[in-house]
Amino acid sequence: MKKLCAAMLSLCVGCAFAQSIQELTTAETFKGENGELLYRQYLKEGETPETKIPLVLFLHGAGERGNDNAAQLKHGVVPLVMYSRRKGFPMLLLAPQCPQNQMWVNTPWGARRHAMPGPSSNMSLVLKLIAEKRKSLPIDPDRIYVTGISMGGYGTWDIIQREPQLFAAAIPICGGGDTALAEKIRNIPIWAFHGDADGAVPVSRSRSMVAALWACDGKIRYREYPGMNHDVWTRTYNDPMVLDWFFRQRKQPDAPNTEKR
Repeated sequence: MKKLCAAMLSLCVGCAFAQSIQELTTAETFKGENGELLYRQYLKEGETPETKIPLVLFLHGAGERGNDNAAQLKHGVVPLVMYSRRKGFPMLLLAPQCPQNQMWVNTPWGARRHAMPGPSSNMSLVLKLIAEKRKSLPIDPDRIYVTGISMGGYGTWDIIQREPQLFAAAIPICGGGDTALAEKIRNIPIWAFHGDADGAVPVSRSRSMVAALWACDGKIRYREYPGMNHDVWTRTYNDPMVLDWFFRQRKQPDAPNTEKR
């Protein structure tokens, strides 16, 4: 009974927090040479960090595309922000929004494999946004993280393969990358997640990336949820062990592989 009450209380707190996440984040627009990118930014109100802080990039899924600069807060952002507030550490979280009918990675989600295409216009803007924040805020270069769901899972694999020296860790959820480029990201700690009954993105996309990274002794972990369909991110982001692992990582490109398979 106590566990049930605690779970219900946690759910209520989470729901209330979700309702206020728009107030805790600011709606911003990044203007680049070849377009603009809407994004939400979280940095605790009134906080002017004097020490270096981590940067977390969250890439949303296809259902949150648009131009309202709010829909991308629906999944993932709340538990990430709740975690940092509960643990009491400052964090810059960036949640860009991809326009309707566009993608983070220009490849079909249902395909069994793909070769990494040229960067989409939105991915190019995301990388420029990160560069701008690194200039204007005291971002810790050893603690830049990325995670994303579905379309954003593809984006997560894509961005670390484009800029493998940039990220300290990645959590791609139900996505896929270019297996031929696994060697480029072998030194990045990655924890991938997928449901084995996923009807939107084939589970083989995660399995093939994991196998390719195992083959080159990559720092890869993998959790596959039996019987679960597409939404495995709710369960994943609400697992404290996952976020403990995520924020514990530091960029150490030459460290030996100690990940559990």
